[in-house]
Amino acid sequence: MSFELNSKEPLYQQIAFQLEEMILTKKILEGEQVPSTTQLSQELKINPATILKGMNILVTNGLIEKKRGMGMFVCTGAYEKIMKQRQKTFYKDYIKKMLQEAQKLHISKNHLLEMIEKEDY
Repeated sequence: MSFELNSKEPLYQQIAFQLEEMILTKKILEGEQVPSTTQLSQELKINPATILKGMNILVTNGLIEKKRGMGMFVCTGAYEKIMKQRQKTFYKDYIKKMLQEAQKLHISKNHLLEMIEKEDY
């Protein structure tokens, strides 16, 4: 996990994103235990309350669940939820804007596809 301390994004949100990345890249699988707040706090030298705040975002989003006395675990279906949300965001933040810019520059969809396939830009 790596964090940008000078980022405008709060540290707890960066933690949530990094944990989400670990699920998306299957470094932590569904049903597996997420590293504990204490463990992450010691490894990353970050306040445990900040770690917990980041984890609670994933709990709220139904990606991890608390099991009393056992820790936090990745929920079944978490990978798919993250994938669907990221695909929506990808379309909105990248594809839609790219298509709008291509239209302004009179780049046809076919030419755009050729550029993507060849990475010729």
